[in-house]
Amino acid sequence: MDFLNQILRVPLDQLPFFLITLLIAFTVHEFSHAYFANKFGDPTAKLLGRVTLNPAVHFDLLGIILLLIAGFGWARPVPVNRDNFSKPRTMGVVVSIAGPLSNLLLGILGAFIYVVLLRFGVIPHLLMDGNSKISIALHTFFGMFIYMNFFLFLFNLIPLPPLDGYRILEDIVPRRMLGKLQQFESWSIIIFLVILVVPFMQRYTIAPLYNLAYSWSGNIISFFNMLFYR
Repeated sequence: MDFLNQILRVPLDQLPFFLITLLIAFTVHEFSHAYFANKFGDPTAKLLGRVTLNPAVHFDLLGIILLLIAGFGWARPVPVNRDNFSKPRTMGVVVSIAGPLSNLLLGILGAFIYVVLLRFGVIPHLLMDGNSKISIALHTFFGMFIYMNFFLFLFNLIPLPPLDGYRILEDIVPRRMLGKLQQFESWSIIIFLVILVVPFMQRYTIAPLYNLAYSWSGNIISFFNMLFYR
């Protein structure tokens, strides 16, 4: 157990909640890409069986292992052929942003369900005496679910490959700049890896996203609390 705690980025007692959160967040994220791509006329994802909420087709084992150990990872990317879209750039933006937006919506939905369960006493408030292990587990899960989905929304909008933010940038920059942007793509990937693995860089790149996601979590829970308790 001590060995696992040393190599994992997530405390062992929180690992089940982390994995369940990723299971839902990654599945809905990739499904959203696939759904809109198919809706706009590109059957690539559908032919590969990706227009589904079955987590097995979206998960990448290596990506999950690295996420647990190194703190960064990935799901299995959804292949998209923009040439099949009637409006490739406009529809490309929608397909790219659909994934991050699905995480934003999951975070908001998770906060709403959490506050409803608190409001009707299904989950006792955390500060109340006599909280059962199940209640504490639910508090932990919802806290992680809301926070992680907000973080994934923000993280995936970073305009560096292979993230969705870069694909959005490709579709919105003037066409005359597209060639120059693609010339720097290999360097952008290196920059992306540096900001993920170098602690000094993380302090100014990834850490602020974690802090913002945490702040959003508290604010959205407070907002729904205000609606129910005013």
